[in-house]
Amino acid sequence: MSAISNIVAFDGASTPVSHTLVPVSVVRDGAKITASWREGATGVPTIAQVTEVMTLERLKSGVYRTEGRTSVPVQEVVTGSNSAGYSAAPKVAYINTFVKTGLFHERSDVAGRRLVRQLGLNIAGSIATSVTPVTTGPFPELMDQLIAPT
Repeated sequence: MSAISNIVAFDGASTPVSHTLVPVSVVRDGAKITASWREGATGVPTIAQVTEVMTLERLKSGVYRTEGRTSVPVQEVVTGSNSAGYSAAPKVAYINTFVKTGLFHERSDVAGRRLVRQLGLNIAGSIATSVTPVTTGPFPELMDQLIAPT
């Protein structure tokens, strides 16, 4: 099994910024495994940090359900202060979430799962050229090999 480790990824900003998400937990609940990461940004409240949650579950039908959920909280902008000079800490205004779900029959193989994952990502990214599929890391291992971090 894949050992849980940091995830490093760039965002989609006009000037891309690298984000490092650190492992938080791995929980086993029957046939479901859930692994969680959170960006360890200093000066940002825990509730306002980028998170990734990956799940692997074998359904009663024999189908494997995999999911990667990326969440980016957006904080309010604090302006001004009261007459005593106090400014309240910003709160999370909303959370943008991107969910990637795979449903794979128990008879499917790694090559077929990798093919559909890469095709879906290429369509989502409007990639019309040949690219080498990423085969390592927590998300490809979850989707292609049905291996959850431990």
